[in-house]
Amino acid sequence: MGWLAWGLNPGKHAGMVGTQALIGIKLSNGTSSHDTYSITDSTKLGCKLLPSKIDLEVGDFSFSFPEAEFAVIQATIVLPREYNDSSTNVVWQVGNVAAEKQPFMHPKNIWHLSCKETINLISGSVRGDGAHKLQKLRKVHGILNIVGWGSFLPVGAIIARYFRRFPVEWSQWFRLHVSCQILGYLLGTSGWIIGLWLGNASKYYGYHTHRVLGIIIFTFTTLQMFALRLKPKRNDDYRVYWNMYHHFLGYSLLAIISVNIFHGISILNADHTWKWAYIGLLCLLGSIAVVLEIYTWIKFWKRESPGIHKTQDQDQKDLQRGNKNDSGASTASHS
Repeated sequence: MGWLAWGLNPGKHAGMVGTQALIGIKLSNGTSSHDTYSITDSTKLGCKLLPSKIDLEVGDFSFSFPEAEFAVIQATIVLPREYNDSSTNVVWQVGNVAAEKQPFMHPKNIWHLSCKETINLISGSVRGDGAHKLQKLRKVHGILNIVGWGSFLPVGAIIARYFRRFPVEWSQWFRLHVSCQILGYLLGTSGWIIGLWLGNASKYYGYHTHRVLGIIIFTFTTLQMFALRLKPKRNDDYRVYWNMYHHFLGYSLLAIISVNIFHGISILNADHTWKWAYIGLLCLLGSIAVVLEIYTWIKFWKRESPGIHKTQDQDQKDLQRGNKNDSGASTASHS
């Protein structure tokens, strides 16, 4: 089941509303139909789209599907005089669900909303209404945010949790933690700025949830960056509350970042490579965190167990006894 549409829009801009369309429908029982449709504002609002007369002279109109995954619309069209031969707006679309001669709404991802071009019928040149140029920027936006906010920030959090004092004490942990956070913030912010520009460039559609989550992430990651200067000293009374706030906000941001990255991948409607690559990255970071967390608890239990305490006390006594013997031997040698 599915439908295929192709049409011309006599307006100044290529878009769905105002399009004079040819639509072919394939039903699940194997039958098909094709007819002309006029796309209006009511169609965009969700009203039924049914066959209607259009302002184009159409001949030799046919709809076929030579293979299961392909469909073909063929027609001869005579353009009225009001159409501009040097700037003809072409719109096409595909959908998955239909009932008899009524096509239902197509998916609302970025690719379905960019199915339009402006063609110069005299020279043959094509102007894609910016859609093709924006495609590369969308990929850059996604890569920067996945690498910046989705990779470096979690790595910095792992370093701060497991290499500060316990279970592993590493003197350079703070430098590496801050480096990961700053690099992740700069890359993520660059991707966020590109995303804002892409949102403003998309005149006829927008993704409110993705945009709001991106603004929240940028706002609170910026607030986290202020910790480099506003962090209270260790002997301050409210340092413990600041630590609680800093950790809670950091872990919450990591969760929101993951949700928004998956949301962005679904908007792109890219192949599964993007999704599975990010899932693989999350599994890698999660596995590292789980291993370090298990090691932390094992070391903690060993340190807190009575047998270990007894052994440590005995070691301290033996060390003190050894120091006394060394001291006595040193005194005897001097005498």
